Amino acid sequence: MSELLSVALVCAGTLLAQDCSRVTALDVIVAPAHSPMECLMHAQTMAAQAGLPGGSDRYLKIACEHRRLEGDPGRVIRRAS
Repeated sequence: MSELLSVALVCAGTLLAQDCSRVTALDVIVAPAHSPMECLMHAQTMAAQAGLPGGSDRYLKIACEHRRLEGDPGRVIRRAS
């Protein structure tokens, strides 16, 4: 099992980058990755394939996270409606 997760966050253009997180994002895409390089490349590819909107009203933030261990409370992943 991969220890890393590729995370692509779509955030509102009015939100500061440091405030863009899974909780504040308009949309979140997550996938496993096997290395830090794969993590960064995979998140960009996921976002491009999903056709996520760009422009001045939204931006994409790429992050790599360590997978939580069993028994650790997981985060809720939501999609914009």
